[in-house]
Amino acid sequence: MNSVVGSKPLFSFEFFPPKNEEGAERLRRTRARLTELGPAYFSVTFGAGGSTRDRTLETVLEIQREGRVAAAPHVSCISSTRAELLDLLTTYRDQGVRRLVALRGDLPSGAGGGLGEFRYAAELVALIRERFGDHFSIEVAAYPEFHPQAQNAEKDLEHFRQKVEAGADSAITQYFYNADAYAAFLDRVRAMGVTIPIIPGIMPVTNYTQLARFSDACGAEIPRFMRKRLEAYGDDTASIRAFGVDVVSRLCERLLDNGAPGLHFYSMNQAAPSEAIWNNLGIGNRG
Repeated sequence: MNSVVGSKPLFSFEFFPPKNEEGAERLRRTRARLTELGPAYFSVTFGAGGSTRDRTLETVLEIQREGRVAAAPHVSCISSTRAELLDLLTTYRDQGVRRLVALRGDLPSGAGGGLGEFRYAAELVALIRERFGDHFSIEVAAYPEFHPQAQNAEKDLEHFRQKVEAGADSAITQYFYNADAYAAFLDRVRAMGVTIPIIPGIMPVTNYTQLARFSDACGAEIPRFMRKRLEAYGDDTASIRAFGVDVVSRLCERLLDNGAPGLHFYSMNQAAPSEAIWNNLGIGNRG
């Protein structure tokens, strides 16, 4: 299954599973607004070491029951057994899920050992293909600025190629703010023979402190001009959001104009920031 039909870009939004009913209700309101934009799917994250397994499953099945937008659960293999993974994947298959985001995943803090039976996402992709054939369209992660735990750039690229060779249909990148990093990554993997669509991950800017913390942890660079502007705004949330919408909209426009196969928005369970970028781009008029 291919993630891009012809040359029409694919647009999607990512959520994290809510912790309580109040959060679930907020997410329902967010989903209702973003559904009106007509995305291809909503993805739902999977916590470190499977810590949100039940809540991820509940959120995915609720999206599936609504029937308006397809759900794409994240599935992580770290800290999971083969039997546990097959049980979860069978549930998703039986509930009509057709798309997965297959990841290695992270160990929860202080977990020590307990890696489970799989170490790499490529092994998970191979398991899905072995047991479920072409039922699922499989997305994997890509890191234009390289995975923070990668031994070096070459090994990171090789790990990505292994996921593709195991059966991935497409990839979603870690978020970035440097379009040249994405272009350079594409050049490198295309030279390695990788031809699948690689969809840029887009992180709207709403809270600089939170963004800086995320970026330091995941290896996503915030360009100096952005850092300095965001730092200067201090606690002026309105100015931070306005600047963020502007700079991220321009990034998205450049990516789409240069042939990116779509955009995947890391919504942080909020509708307004992604909506503002969407409206700036006139996405409904593209394709």
